[in-house]
Amino acid sequence: MDAAFSSAAGLGADQPAPGQSRYGWLAASLRARITRGEWVPGTALPAEAALAREHGVALGTLRQALALLVAEGLLERQHGRGTFVRAGLGGASMLRFFRFRHGGDLTATPTSTILSRRVVAAVPETAEALGLPTGASVLELERLRSLDGEPCLLEQLWLPLPAFDALKDSDPAAWGDLLYPLYQGLCGVTVNRAEDDLRFGLLTREQAALLRLDAGHPCVQVNRRAFDLAGRCIEQRTTLGDAFAFQYTAQVR
Repeated sequence: MDAAFSSAAGLGADQPAPGQSRYGWLAASLRARITRGEWVPGTALPAEAALAREHGVALGTLRQALALLVAEGLLERQHGRGTFVRAGLGGASMLRFFRFRHGGDLTATPTSTILSRRVVAAVPETAEALGLPTGASVLELERLRSLDGEPCLLEQLWLPLPAFDALKDSDPAAWGDLLYPLYQGLCGVTVNRAEDDLRFGLLTREQAALLRLDAGHPCVQVNRRAFDLAGRCIEQRTTLGDAFAFQYTAQVR
């Protein structure tokens, strides 16, 4: 954790700042403890009565603070069990945007093949997304995802260093097919949420060859930014797939 974040997390730890609500101050204190790793993703918080006593607040104030962190997506309530730190995103599969022919199993996880891995200088767009100076070192990955041996998605990812140093030297053959559990297990980085932006384009000759499509074939481009428990962007990703396989489903009420 960087020093700037650590010091910011500790501000106002004893009492609310002027004009700050008591439950807002308490939420900030609990948020800092979570992002410091005191309560790791997937674990339960102490009982509400115990937390209220520890912080010297009324039970109602504590519940307001917890509700705020639930709304932020940092915590989740499990009926009859208590309040837990969210385990983070597991796969957040891009397949929800596509419908490929793979035996009708819509829950299948595509296999992952790492095509390249290298340290590069962040271009302005990547630097801005990751909150880094332009030219800062980032880890760039290119991977191909397949279903039943057929390529379906082509991805490029940029990850900040040194947070992902462990991926620079580890064997990609041991990574598995899902990156987010790998981030958590190998690098200690939990992906708490992601933002996806969709647009359409045409595949280049090189991209089309990897996806076994014709050059200039229409594609869907999914641009993703993924965020950790502290709300920092820790991944920029571009995913390309066959536009003819695109699907989008939403409920409007």
